[in-house]
Amino acid sequence: MLKTRRGGRWHKGYLVFCLFLFIFQSASLLAEGQMIVAVSVPPQKYFVEKIGGQRVSVTVMGGGSGCPESYEPRPRQMAVISHARIYFAIGFPFEDVWLPKFSASNPGMIICHTDEGIKKIPLAETASGGNKVDARKPISGAGSHAHGMLDPHIWLSPPLVRIQAQNITKALQKADPANGDYYQKNFEKFGAEITALDMELRKIFMDGKPGGSFLVFHPSWGYLAAEYGLKQVPFENEDREPSPREMMNLVIFAREKGLKVILVQPQMSPKTVDAFAKEIGGQTVLIDPLAENWADNLKAVAIKIKEAAR
Repeated sequence: MLKTRRGGRWHKGYLVFCLFLFIFQSASLLAEGQMIVAVSVPPQKYFVEKIGGQRVSVTVMGGGSGCPESYEPRPRQMAVISHARIYFAIGFPFEDVWLPKFSASNPGMIICHTDEGIKKIPLAETASGGNKVDARKPISGAGSHAHGMLDPHIWLSPPLVRIQAQNITKALQKADPANGDYYQKNFEKFGAEITALDMELRKIFMDGKPGGSFLVFHPSWGYLAAEYGLKQVPFENEDREPSPREMMNLVIFAREKGLKVILVQPQMSPKTVDAFAKEIGGQTVLIDPLAENWADNLKAVAIKIKEAAR
């Protein structure tokens, strides 16, 4: 007899039903020739589908919660992992804990580190307007945390997405060599779209203030800012809200620069940000670094950043 959900706990009968349903769905996908793959964050789904087309079925593990420390996969997601051919990692914090567990549950699954070949920089450096990211000086995707937490938001810079797309293409070709040409053609088409987006963003920012600063809640936009000659000024520093002294300094800075907008992602919008916006006589505006519709989202975000920058 199937047991129901009581007291906020999923009972065994319900879990068995969910797993049975997923196995049935997985069998249908395999029958259609689709390769089951998993990614860490929603924008990666966009990248993988651009290259894999109808030959892939993509599941997002991170789900865009914005809280990697508290992330825990759902039973259905673990069922996906048990059938997945490839996991496309990106260097998001929860992978440190969960990738070994995913590999243990599916030893034959290919782990593709899509950040391989990208020089990541510490969050503290991107938050302070660090040097322009030079993708021609690659380091291991795993990186080093000796100088603080490395900024994982590499999907927000089109030139860095091109590197990720190359890694995705190679992994798909390795897993499915018979369709290697198909993936290569899709990569070339996607590469042209990336180039067009890059040029469009440069045009948007050329019409704004060169070298302008913009306020953000979480320092997600360091790679984009570095690529297009801007500087993000974060309210939060490595998941920590400012002290009273830091808050006052930030208020003084914003008033001196004439900054009236603080850009906030929907996953994180604490009341302290509203109080800060009121203190500078400004407002909060939503921008989402985890939106799945990557290209359209970056164009919309670029316009908001241009309007907010001073």
